[in-house]
Amino acid sequence: MKIVADDKIPFLKGVLEPYAEVVYLPGGKITRRDISDADALLIRTRTKCTGDLLSGTRVSFIATATIGFDHIDTRFCKKNGITWTNAPGCNSSSVQQYIASALLKIASEFRFSLKGRTIGITGVGNVGSKVEKLAAILGMNILLNDPPRARKEGGEKFSDLKTILAESDIITFHVPLNVVGRDSTWHLVSEKSLKKMKKGAWIINSSRGEVADTAGLFKVLTSGKLGGAVLDVWENEPDIDLELMSKTFIATPHIAGYSTDGKANGTSMAVNSLSRHFGLPLSDWYPECLPSPEQPEIFIDGSGKSDEEIVHIAVNYSYNIDEDNFKLRFAPSDFEKQRGEYRVRREFPAFTVKLAGASTRAYKMLDELGFSVVRS
Repeated sequence: MKIVADDKIPFLKGVLEPYAEVVYLPGGKITRRDISDADALLIRTRTKCTGDLLSGTRVSFIATATIGFDHIDTRFCKKNGITWTNAPGCNSSSVQQYIASALLKIASEFRFSLKGRTIGITGVGNVGSKVEKLAAILGMNILLNDPPRARKEGGEKFSDLKTILAESDIITFHVPLNVVGRDSTWHLVSEKSLKKMKKGAWIINSSRGEVADTAGLFKVLTSGKLGGAVLDVWENEPDIDLELMSKTFIATPHIAGYSTDGKANGTSMAVNSLSRHFGLPLSDWYPECLPSPEQPEIFIDGSGKSDEEIVHIAVNYSYNIDEDNFKLRFAPSDFEKQRGEYRVRREFPAFTVKLAGASTRAYKMLDELGFSVVRS
């Protein structure tokens, strides 16, 4: 059996070799010739699995180690008997960490508290639900927008997009890319929709670049209507619009879900799915040990600090979003390199917070985020 795999999928090398010939290639450069005699593909978003790539090959199974699957032509796969799987929820906690770092930086930089502010969460699946939990921990007012869930569950807990736009201080998007249909998300963020937002409101997009219209977003940011924007995803990646980047508060190279834990989860889910499909003895495989943070203990003296300031210190210690922001601004042409060589970034449970002089609420907030918290 032959498997072609993206060479940037972490923790994968050596796992499948006892059972198959495995060829590792750059995801964006995999060709039909490369996979002509392959039985399976293990990919990320950079491999576009269209009919042009798959026609005439032996591929019968595709696993993407990512939440999104808009890079897979699912209709072609169904028509041609190709099984495909994705990794739903694999990096939801990673995106939660990214949003936490972004929100707390915005609040700190512009000197306001997140408590009592209204956040609109558009897309409340695995990722959006984690962001909803984060917002509740931070004491924010929460509006949820998810038309498919509203139709299925009833609309009581959900708001329409018009309400989200009009009432939110911050809107964050966690939707799949749907180009057509009643739930189309292509250019959901447009000049027209952005003009309906409150003056001074913020927008965060860590879903898909095509969810936001580059020209429209640039125009509205330039007008000064919005407080600012945090963008992790871009149209035409990796060739991002530098003018738009110059107008953002935070700009990162599609790494919101790139925690080491999230990557391990995605690789595990891909390997497990492939193993079940082909009957290999790896259906419960998970990387044996993830690299530890360089400094897994966080010491915080909470005396004179608000609960939100204490949480900000802990979150920033686990993940400082400015590191990725500065790297992209300094070298935007290295977009793919920055993704491919991304550093070890562990999620909240990998850290122990030793906290002194803080309120009971601060301890509870950190505990609910997943930190291990001890009184110092």
